[in-house]
Amino acid sequence: MTTGKFIFKATLLIAFFNLMSRFLGLLRDVVIARQFGAGDLIDAYQMALKMPNMLFAIVSGALVTVVVPVYSEYAARGERKEAWKIFNTVLILVTLFFLAASILGIAGAPLLIKLVAPGFQGAIQALTVELVRIVLPLMIFAALASLFTNLLNANNIFGLPAFSTSVNNIFIIISALTLGSWYGIQGLALGTVLAMAAMALVQLPILLKTGFRFRLALDIRHPGVHKVYILALPAAVGVAVNQANVYINGVLASWLPEGSISALSYADRLIQFPVSLFVLALGTAVFPTLSGWAARGDREDLAKILLASMKVVMAGIIPASVGLMVLSRPIVRLVFERGAFDQVASAMTAAALFFYAVGLVGQASAILLTRGFYALQDTRTPVKLGLVMVAVNLILSLFFIRYLQHAGLALANSLANLTYLVLLLEFLKRKIPGLREGGLFKFTLIILLSAGIMAIASYAVNGALAARVQGFAGLLLQVGLAITAGILVYAGALLALCGEDARRIFRTAREVALARRKH
Repeated sequence: MTTGKFIFKATLLIAFFNLMSRFLGLLRDVVIARQFGAGDLIDAYQMALKMPNMLFAIVSGALVTVVVPVYSEYAARGERKEAWKIFNTVLILVTLFFLAASILGIAGAPLLIKLVAPGFQGAIQALTVELVRIVLPLMIFAALASLFTNLLNANNIFGLPAFSTSVNNIFIIISALTLGSWYGIQGLALGTVLAMAAMALVQLPILLKTGFRFRLALDIRHPGVHKVYILALPAAVGVAVNQANVYINGVLASWLPEGSISALSYADRLIQFPVSLFVLALGTAVFPTLSGWAARGDREDLAKILLASMKVVMAGIIPASVGLMVLSRPIVRLVFERGAFDQVASAMTAAALFFYAVGLVGQASAILLTRGFYALQDTRTPVKLGLVMVAVNLILSLFFIRYLQHAGLALANSLANLTYLVLLLEFLKRKIPGLREGGLFKFTLIILLSAGIMAIASYAVNGALAARVQGFAGLLLQVGLAITAGILVYAGALLALCGEDARRIFRTAREVALARRKH
């Protein structure tokens, strides 16, 4: 099997499990929204999760992006035992770090909440402090799950790691229906921690089969471990820069009316659906290959696979973005509007979804492009460009929040993501000149035109049915037909305007599907 087909097949496998996870995640959010709505309880829950998630993202997110290239470098030289020794040391140190951070966080929870949600006062502040003390140990299990996933991916094992996120969602759904019913929002918080523990443990057996053996031995002087932390430091700063946007949005949203944080969170869940479904799948599948080619100095093949991957991202994410903008209101009503989630919450979430969708392509493409930098073991450039993105986000947030409130935060975030995309692509072209020759700009313009035609079709179908259907079944039919019409029109426009690239994508998908059927 060629490298391209292997990556595409791995992408489809990961995308399948990500699709399963996303549907389960959607069901999870529906259950939580119905049970707790979009008011103070969920605002407190989301804010309690923000601090551990931010710290986890900074430390673990930085490590996993550099562990895979270093591991691949040792494995490519036939030094697999040394590669596992590096991973073992990193695993122990990360676990100890998050254990200490959890203990300190539990003791200093009131101060943490003042830092991340200064607008919270009284009962909601006390509730958030209580919840953050419950969820802080989540960081330990999240770090283990993330490290396990990336090392399995480095060994070309993609199915189970992708499935583990479904395990996480299943546990949260069960917890919301049981612990949430018995103990309220505190029960949901506890269930969230148990779900992350399950996500880590389900991957452990297959990790052991690949050859890993856990040992209580720290080899912090190993040159590979030293290289991991030398590379991880600027990567951590880079992730911290990205998390600064999360922090800014949280702090500003804490001063907004009740339900603003929940609306942003529910909208972000919907936005992450297409990102997690395909872009993260593609990035995960292609990253080990990029790292291998970069280690061998093969910039020509590196450019080819990055260009092909970017075209796939543009072809999938741009129409998804346009579709979410056109159908933001009926989609939110269909998914969430029931139980404690009322029409006010629906309108607030739809507004946030519309403006988040504006920058979806920037957010999605950045995932792939930063992996290009990390494959080249350049963790500094994304940091510098990320600082520009944070500055843009802060300035625009302070401006738009005055006029659009929580939706203004979503718009500012989108424009910052688009700025980041342009900067990443331009600076990566300087390192990989072959990226300038793939016709990406022309291809993107064609995708935008095709998506525009698609938008007209979806808007027309949605408008025609809106006044004629009633109830959940009618709304489901309305959204389903509007999406179907959009997909058909988009596919036709893409084939007509960009035949060769479109046919190549469809042909590869067909070949992989036929190959899987034969097996």
